[in-house]
Amino acid sequence: MFAGHAAVALAARPRLPRQSLGRLIAAAFFLDLLWPILLLFGIEHVAIDPGNTAFTPLDFVSYPWSHSLLMAIGWGIAFALITLRALGPWREFMWLAALVVSHWLLDMLTHRPDLPLTPGVTVKLGLGVWNSIPLTFVVEGAFFAAGILIYARRTVARDRTGRLAVWALLAFIGIIWASGPFTPPPPSERAIAIVGLLMWLFVWWAAWGDSHRDLRQPPE
Repeated sequence: MFAGHAAVALAARPRLPRQSLGRLIAAAFFLDLLWPILLLFGIEHVAIDPGNTAFTPLDFVSYPWSHSLLMAIGWGIAFALITLRALGPWREFMWLAALVVSHWLLDMLTHRPDLPLTPGVTVKLGLGVWNSIPLTFVVEGAFFAAGILIYARRTVARDRTGRLAVWALLAFIGIIWASGPFTPPPPSERAIAIVGLLMWLFVWWAAWGDSHRDLRQPPE
């Protein structure tokens, strides 16, 4: 899952009027923001294996510290505590933590059974939507379209930046996602990690664009 993570951040934005879209993108993508750091330090591992699934050539050999369910829950709590600097407001805390955990749940939909439940446990889950390119486009595309629609309906641009910046980011995410099955495999694990670190730019880009938009009041 890739575009789907952006979708849940977009859909959550009207529910969290005090939170920037940048922070919500950081929460929804957090496991993938952490993962390349762990790759660079040799703590987790990925292999290039064309044909591993139809949608991606990556074989996620070991990523229990970033992508196990138990750690996703722990990272969600930590993310909410650090970004809110405290437990409250409780509703915002729960939303931010849930966004982090949603990453594991959405990945389970698309990945083959390679997502661990906890570090050190051999049981792994995954429903394997990535085994079909058309099915991936339908399922993840529906998530992405729904998130964009919710965000577009509930926010309004204040200026030119507000009209263009977020949509440019979403177009960029959409292009990366849609072109994934048709681009050459990456050359190495290190290259994957370095490119993965660039995803931190999504956080800044989303925060910048969203700061030029206002939430619409819901109809009474």
